[in-house]
Amino acid sequence: MSYILLMASYNVFAQRQEFSITLKDHLFYPAEMTIPANKKIKLIIDNQDDSVEEFDSFSLNREKVLFPKQKATIYIGPLSPGRYDFFGEYHPDSARGVIIVSEADLPIPAIKEVDNAN
Repeated sequence: MSYILLMASYNVFAQRQEFSITLKDHLFYPAEMTIPANKKIKLIIDNQDDSVEEFDSFSLNREKVLFPKQKATIYIGPLSPGRYDFFGEYHPDSARGVIIVSEADLPIPAIKEVDNAN
């Protein structure tokens, strides 16, 4: 029994924290996001526009084509504390944002419980 609990606990903590950004009307929402320092995270970008965009960040060393009406995933980190700018290559004047990396404790996203009684 304790073996099962240990495996379940490990599985919960082994999952990467996920963060989401939405691209709509050539703007990123939220335009500013805080993530934990020294952790690898999963960033999901939902392009709700009717046109293609490219997520670009020189400071994160990442670029990713964002197809219309689709989601894309980028893994970033572990990163040192600081500010990391990003922008949309095709709309750099409007599609802009920043990821703030902080050593402060950030809230852990809630884990949904599944009711298997049915």
